[in-house]
Amino acid sequence: MTHPDVDPIHRTLDQGLHQLASLGGDLAEHANAIGTILWSPPRVVIVGRLKAGKSTLVNALIGAPVAETAALEATNVVTVYQDGSPSRAEVVGTDGRRIPMAVQHNDRVRLPLPTSDIAFVSRWLPSAALRPLTLIDTPGLSTLTVANDTATRRATIDGFDQTRSASVGADAAVFLFDAAPRRDETEFLSQLPFTPLTTLGVLSRADSFGEGALGRRDPLAHATEHAGRLAGQLSDTVSAVVPISGLMAQTSHTGMLTEHLAAALARLAGRPPLDVLRLFDSDDPDDVLPLPLRDQLLSHLGEYGILHGRQIATGGAAALNRWLTERSGIAALHHTLTASTARYALLHRAHRILARLDQLAYIHPARDQIRTLAAGLRAQPPMHRVTVFEDYQRMLRTDPHAAVTDELRTILTAISPAGSVGLPDDAPGHAVVAEAQRRLAMAHQRSLATGSAAEDAALVTLLRTYTALGHQQHP
Repeated sequence: MTHPDVDPIHRTLDQGLHQLASLGGDLAEHANAIGTILWSPPRVVIVGRLKAGKSTLVNALIGAPVAETAALEATNVVTVYQDGSPSRAEVVGTDGRRIPMAVQHNDRVRLPLPTSDIAFVSRWLPSAALRPLTLIDTPGLSTLTVANDTATRRATIDGFDQTRSASVGADAAVFLFDAAPRRDETEFLSQLPFTPLTTLGVLSRADSFGEGALGRRDPLAHATEHAGRLAGQLSDTVSAVVPISGLMAQTSHTGMLTEHLAAALARLAGRPPLDVLRLFDSDDPDDVLPLPLRDQLLSHLGEYGILHGRQIATGGAAALNRWLTERSGIAALHHTLTASTARYALLHRAHRILARLDQLAYIHPARDQIRTLAAGLRAQPPMHRVTVFEDYQRMLRTDPHAAVTDELRTILTAISPAGSVGLPDDAPGHAVVAEAQRRLAMAHQRSLATGSAAEDAALVTLLRTYTALGHQQHP
C-alpha cells in the first residue's frame, strides 16, 4: 500500500509495481523484489584510502561505536549498516552463503569466514540515524594489501550489478580524502556509477589540517577555506566538500566523553599550550594527569580538542560535548547528506528501478506488457525529473562540459521554475516565461545538428521542459 505522505516519484513507481504484479505469474515476485529497493532508505557508500577515517565517520553518523576503527579483520570487508532490531549481523559469502552471527556485548563481530570469501557483512542495529540512510563502510583503496582495494571495487564498481541484487547497491557516495584527492582516487571516482550530484567529498581530519593545532592559523578554519576551493576544482566529481574532524565527531556523538575525562582535561586549563603538548609527548609521570588519562584524552580528542577544549572542559562534559559537536563539522555533513545528497540519491534509485524494469522486459515472456508499463511510467509528469537525471548521467559520460549538460544540471538543482531557467528564485513569472521561450528556441536550433544519441535524447527532454515553463500562467 502506498504511503500517503510519500513524494510523487515514489507514488508513481509504487503504482507501476502494483500494475506489474497484477500481470500475474512470477511478476508479483519481481514486483516485490523491486519494491524492496523502492521503499528501503537510500544507500550511501563511504570510500577512501586506508586510514582515511571512514569507520570513525560511520560511528559518528550512526551515533554508536559500531564500526571497527582498528581491528584489521573487520576493516578488510564491506559492511552494510542499516536500521533494525534486534542488533545482529549476517555474513554473506562470495558464493552466496548467508551466515547469521551474534554480536558481542561491545558490538564487535568475529568473522566466521576468511575475508577473501566474504562479499559483505550486513549489520542491523536499532538507530534513528539509520532510518533515512543506510551506510556502507568499505575497505581502503590503494592500500598495502590487494584484498582491501579488491573488496571495495567489488562492492562499488566491478561487481556492481551482482552486488546490487545482494543489497550492496548504493545510490550515493561519500568520498574521504586529505588535502586533495590523488590521481588514482579521482580515477576511482570516475568509475563509480554516480554523478557529481550524488557524490559528496569530505576533507577528513580537519582538526590537524595545515600546520595543525599549534599553527598560526586555526586548522578548522583553514580546512573550511580549503574545502571551498576544492569544491570548485572538483565540481565535475563532487557536489560539495565538507571539512570534518571525524575524531571529535565520533567522541561527541557516541557517548565516549565522560565527566571523568572532561574533569581531567579541565586540569590543564591554566597551562600554556606548549607545556600541554610536551606533557602529551612525554611518558614521564605527572601528578596532575597520569599517563593512562593522557592516552585516553589524546585518543578521544586529538591535539586540537585538548588544546582548544581544555578551557571549555571547566564547564563539564555537556559543555565540552556541545563544543566538540559544533567544531567537528558533523552537523554540516548531516545537513548536506539529508537535504542534498539524499534528494539526488532518490532520483538515482528511481533510475535503477526503471533499469530493472527495462531488463525484465528484455528477458521475460511478458516483455511487451512490461515494456508498455515502463514507457507509461516514464511518461508520467512526476517522473520527468528522473528522465532529466538519466539524460544528465548519459551526458556526463558523453560530453560533461557541453552546454546541454549544464542546462540539465540547472534543472535538477533548481528549487523553483525560475531556477530551472537560471534565474533568481524570486524572478517574476513573465521573466521566467520569456527565458524559457528563449532557451526553447536555442534547444530547437541545437537539435538540428547534434553530436551523439545522448545529446539527441537530452534535447528532447529540454524541449519538453522549456515548453512547459514557457506556457506558464503569470499575473
